[in-house]
Formats: sequence, C-alpha cells, structure tokens
Amino acid sequence: MNTLSYKTVSANAKTVNKQWVVVDAQGEILGRLASKIAMIIRGKNKPEYTPHVDCGDNVIVINADKVKLTGNKFSDKTYISYTGYPGGQRFISPKELMAKHPTRVIEKAVRGMLPKTKLGAKLYTNLFVYAGSEHPHAAQSPTTITL
Repeated sequence: MNTLSYKTVSANAKTVNKQWVVVDAQGEILGRLASKIAMIIRGKNKPEYTPHVDCGDNVIVINADKVKLTGNKFSDKTYISYTGYPGGQRFISPKELMAKHPTRVIEKAVRGMLPKTKLGAKLYTNLFVYAGSEHPHAAQSPTTITL
C-alpha cells in the first residue's frame, strides 16, 4: 500500500486560492444569509479548508438595505454598545440602524459568526457590504453566487 497517497494537505498563505464573489441580499433573511457568508469567508466550503489559515473568499454583499428580519426582530431586537464612560451603554434597534447605516446590520451579523481571534479580525476584512446594487470591485471580476 502506498502511504504517500494519504498525506493530509494543509493550506498556507502561498497555496491558498482566494476568489471574489458577489452575494445579492435582496429579500434574504439576515441570519441565514450571514451564516452562509461567514462560511464562505472562513473557507469552510472548500476541500482545502485549514482552521488556522485565511483560506476563504472575498465576499461583496449588495442590496444590504433590502435584507429581511423575521418576526418582530426589526423593532424588538437591540444592539448594545458601550462608550467606555460610566452610564455610556447605548441601545439601538435594527430599524434605527438601517435608517442610519444600512450596511452595519449585515456586518454585525457576519462579524458575530466569525472567530473572536486575530484570525477572525483578519477574516472580517474580506467582507465588503454595500447598500445599493453597485460596487467598486469590478476590476477583481467577481463571480455572482446565489445562496
């Protein structure tokens, strides 16, 4: 038996094949969309996935302002932030956040599904979210995928 054919291949920064993909968020449910985007950014959809390497694709999300939330989450859910000062805890609902910054709802959902490590912070930089249907990444010739 040839044992060389059973070697485990571990990806590294030089051997990884990163691509650009476009995801249309129009009419999609936020949590389901974010979990699929997080898997693509992480690289878990590839056979050469390696946990400690950035082997995922760069994801461009368009139409972020047309994403849906089920139930009463649009008004009842709260995002909590802290300014660092006493009494500085701030609360905002997705409805208010969509009015101010429509891209941040998807960014927060995807960021929460990535690892809370240095690698997770690096992976988060592979996400590009835009409120409209236009994006400035045409030079990368991204492929459109449906989730």
